[in-house]
Amino acid sequence: MRVLLSGGGTGGHIYPALALQKELKNKYPDAEFLYVGTKKGLEAELIPKTGIPFETVDIQGLRRSISLDNVKTVWLMLSAVRRAKQLIKDFKPDVVVGTGGYVCAPVLYAASRLNVPTIIHEQNSVAGISNKFLSRYVDKIAIAFERVRKDFAKYPEKIVVTGNPRAQEVANISEKADLTAYGLKNGRPTVLIFGGSRGALKINEALAAIIPQLEQRDYQVLVASGAVYYEEFAQKFADFNQWDNIKVQAYIDNMPELFNTIDLVVCRSGATTLTELTALGTPSILIPSPNVTENHQEYNARSLVEVDGAEMLLEAELTPDRLLQAIDQLMGDDDRRRIMSQNAQSVGYPNATDLLIAAIESII
Repeated sequence: MRVLLSGGGTGGHIYPALALQKELKNKYPDAEFLYVGTKKGLEAELIPKTGIPFETVDIQGLRRSISLDNVKTVWLMLSAVRRAKQLIKDFKPDVVVGTGGYVCAPVLYAASRLNVPTIIHEQNSVAGISNKFLSRYVDKIAIAFERVRKDFAKYPEKIVVTGNPRAQEVANISEKADLTAYGLKNGRPTVLIFGGSRGALKINEALAAIIPQLEQRDYQVLVASGAVYYEEFAQKFADFNQWDNIKVQAYIDNMPELFNTIDLVVCRSGATTLTELTALGTPSILIPSPNVTENHQEYNARSLVEVDGAEMLLEAELTPDRLLQAIDQLMGDDDRRRIMSQNAQSVGYPNATDLLIAAIESII
C-alpha cells in the first residue's frame, strides 16, 4: 500500500495523520508513505523528525474578507495543484488522505483529478474551508463529531463517522505521570490548567488573581502557562518558586499521561484536546477560545457538555471568582467527577483509527 498524507498548519491537523500512519504501518508493514505539507507550517518541523518522506507545496489560506491577498491565493492554488499532480504521478499512491489545513486543498483536488482515491478527515464540529471545498471532489468524508455532518449535507453518502485517530493512540496509554517531576506529590488530588501550547492570556490572568486562594486548598495545581506568560508569572510573584501547592511550567509535552493521572483539567477545547479527554475519560472545565474560525471551539465544547461529560465557562464570562468556584465545586465532588468521566468516555472513539482505516480500505 502506498499512502500520501497531507495536513498541516497546526498540530490538530498533523497528529491525526501521524496516528493513522503509525497504525497503517502496523497493519501493512510494507506500506510506503509520503507526506505533503508547506514549508511554513508546523508539519515542516514535525514530519522530517519522524522519518516519513516530506514534500511541500506553496499555498496560503483564503481570507474571508475581500482582499488582494485572495488574488495571490488563487494563483498559488493553481501552481500548487500542478506541483501536487507531479508529486502524485511520481509517488503513485493508492490513496490520498487529507487531515485538514489549506495545504489539503490543492493536494486532494489534484488527486481527484487524477482519479486517485481520496478521503478527508474533519476533526472539529465545524468544517474548515478546505474540507468544505474538497467535499465535492473526494470519495469519503470522515468526521469526528456528529454535529459537523450538516456541513457536508450535500454528500451524505460520503460521510463516515470515525472519531479522531488520536483517540485510539491515547486510549492505549496506561502510563501514569510522575507528579514529583513537577514538584508536586503523587497520589494527591490534582488540577491541571493550561491554555494551549502557547498559553491563553485570559485564563492566565484569572488564574493569577486566585493563586493566593489556590495555595490554601487541599488539592494541588499544575499550570502550563506558555513560554511568554511563564516569565510574567515569575515577575509578578516574588515567591513564585516557593509555592508548595502550585507549580507553573512553561510547556508540558506529556499531556496524555497527565490526563491519565490527574483529577480535573481546565483548558481550551481544540479537537485534539477533546479527543484525548474523551479517550481517557478525564473530567474537564472547558474554556473555548473565541479567536478561532466560526467559533468552532465552543461547538466542540458543547458536544461534550450536552452529554454531561464536561462543564463549560465562556471566556466572556470568565472571572477569577467564577473560575475558582467552578474548580472548587468539582474538586469537592468525587461522584460528580466520576459521572463526568464516564460520560466523556462514552462519546469517545477508542477504535477511531481502525474505523478510518476501514473507510480507506473501502475506496481502494
